[in-house]
Amino acid sequence: MDFNFIRSYIPIYVEAGILTLTIAAIGIMFSAVLGLLCSVIKMMKIPVLKQMVAIYIELSRNTPLLIQLFFLYFGLPKLGIVLSSESCGVIGLTFLGGSYMAEAFRSGLESVESIQKESALSLGMTKMQVFRYIILPQALATSVPVLCANVIFLIKETSVFSAVALADLMFVAKDLIGMYYKTDEALLMLVIAYLVILLPISLLASWIERRVRYAGFGNTSTVSGN
Repeated sequence: MDFNFIRSYIPIYVEAGILTLTIAAIGIMFSAVLGLLCSVIKMMKIPVLKQMVAIYIELSRNTPLLIQLFFLYFGLPKLGIVLSSESCGVIGLTFLGGSYMAEAFRSGLESVESIQKESALSLGMTKMQVFRYIILPQALATSVPVLCANVIFLIKETSVFSAVALADLMFVAKDLIGMYYKTDEALLMLVIAYLVILLPISLLASWIERRVRYAGFGNTSTVSGN
């Protein structure tokens, strides 16, 4: 094990890790927004929109992220649409993550008892107020474990970004192996880099789940008075 080699290339891994985290953060944020929108649409009584969302979710969940990235990076230029590697990474992660986030939010929204909605409406609240102050907070609290799992899953999925020439952690590791044949050193730094990124997020997610559970959030009996 060449520790001098490891020390000399740590800055490159740090730079690649920052890029990986940046793309992941943007993609996860957009996927959460897209997922919430899709879950709300699925609750609406508009058949056309519900069918469109259902098709999107099935298409997203049943195609690998790598294939989606290939389509964005290599397929769209054939149609005259050229995207950067970073844009492909964000769009691909958003497209994939949106479907998983949608299912997480949907389960949370469906867990809120209808009697709470009816009680809030009878008190004079508008439908928007009911959704914002009654339904959404409880749905988010109920969805926390699945949302945290999805965040970790999506960060791990960034490992395929190197296929579209995005200089992420995997790209750097493969590049060093190809140039210097330092397989053990490059892979060791890759494993450590992902541990440094994912372990704190995993611990934070566990802490948030415990806080939500101990605080009693997601208890659907609050408004109904049970």
